[in-house]
Amino acid sequence: MTQRNTAQLSNRRQQLAEIRQSLGQNSLVLIGLMGAGKSAVGRRLAASLDLPFTDADSEIEAAAGQSIGEIFAEHGEAYFRTGERKVIARLLENGPQVLATGGGAYMDPETRDAIKTHGTSIWLKANLRVLMKRVGRRDNRPLLQVDNPEAVMKKLMAERHPIYAGADITIESREAPHEVMVGNILDALASQLAQETPRGIEDRLEQQPETD
Repeated sequence: MTQRNTAQLSNRRQQLAEIRQSLGQNSLVLIGLMGAGKSAVGRRLAASLDLPFTDADSEIEAAAGQSIGEIFAEHGEAYFRTGERKVIARLLENGPQVLATGGGAYMDPETRDAIKTHGTSIWLKANLRVLMKRVGRRDNRPLLQVDNPEAVMKKLMAERHPIYAGADITIESREAPHEVMVGNILDALASQLAQETPRGIEDRLEQQPETD
């Protein structure tokens, strides 16, 4: 390993340590449309930071004893959104962690407020072509079980993107290795940390429980 590579590795390790420390008890919360890569990127981000990874949709299914498709079919979207809001509020009490949320979660004002209080929101923003290519690989998207899923996706983009734009950080989700996406997120977090006031950092660190 060259001296330059050694220095880069050392700098990255220091960056990771500083990001972990700055979180306190807060979470990194990934938001975005279905197909944006929240779960796949989230797992790798969590591994990089040595943090737990939590998938909100999986937690909802575990709590309900049903798949999301079954919840939609039997109870409707409104019922699902109520449960989603409650589950995410509970999960946000378990930071620090990387939390991937469903596409509609951030549209709920209560959930947005909870994320703002207990986390840093990261929008993985993908274009229509990328989203449709990715969601086409799976058939477990209730909102896309229609004759024209692309039209639905366009409608969701028009409705949700203005709300997603309020996230703390926006990362372009493109056809690139997940490790590249993780690197982009880490760089954005480090940049945000560098701009944060010392008082803001101290406030978050004060949230950490005292140890003996």
